[in-house]
Amino acid sequence: MPITEKDILFEDNHLIAVNKRAGDLVQIDETGDESLEQQLKVFLANKYNKPNEAFLGVIHRLDRPVSGVIIFAKTSKALVRMNELFKGREITKTYWAVVRNQPNPTTGTLNHWLLKNQQKNVVSAYAKEVKGSQHAELSYKLLTKLGDYYLLQVNPLTGRSHQIRVQLSSLGCPIVGDNKYGYPRGSRKGSICLHARRLQFIHPVKKEPIDILAKLPVDGFWERFEGV
Repeated sequence: MPITEKDILFEDNHLIAVNKRAGDLVQIDETGDESLEQQLKVFLANKYNKPNEAFLGVIHRLDRPVSGVIIFAKTSKALVRMNELFKGREITKTYWAVVRNQPNPTTGTLNHWLLKNQQKNVVSAYAKEVKGSQHAELSYKLLTKLGDYYLLQVNPLTGRSHQIRVQLSSLGCPIVGDNKYGYPRGSRKGSICLHARRLQFIHPVKKEPIDILAKLPVDGFWERFEGV
């Protein structure tokens, strides 16, 4: 499904943020499926009547089964400066995750060393550093319980591949639908219950505070948590 104006969460001359749908690929990979980056380039070229392809810089990524806010750069200057903000951990990232097991304790910080198997695209978490691993840290808290499900707020302090998924699984709380990391069954929709809810930062050019909130997916499940 192509991007439309209703998918755009924020846009100015330097940046554009999209509410990514679960299942959308951020950048083209070996599958050859159309990527969000490609879709957004077409959207911008059409919107601003640009005969040549619009500039678009990928700043960060979300896993394919994850939904929520993702931001791109519309200028090379913004790309460089946003990369610096992410590298300097000057971006506050807030995710919502739904799990079936109550975390113990209900609020805490997780520190692991993550090692990725590139061939299998699976990450393992270790309590101590192992060769080739990267440190990963996040904080979490229980927001509410609805029926048999627990809604967690997660704030990653690092930006490692599959970080939230493997760290919550290591806590005994695999994300609903994430059978790659311990949930008993996958989703027929190819999604998991992890949503990039919010991005907060100081605009790299205008130096103004930016707060971007992504509505939850309308998929018959997430709606129950929208009023939390």
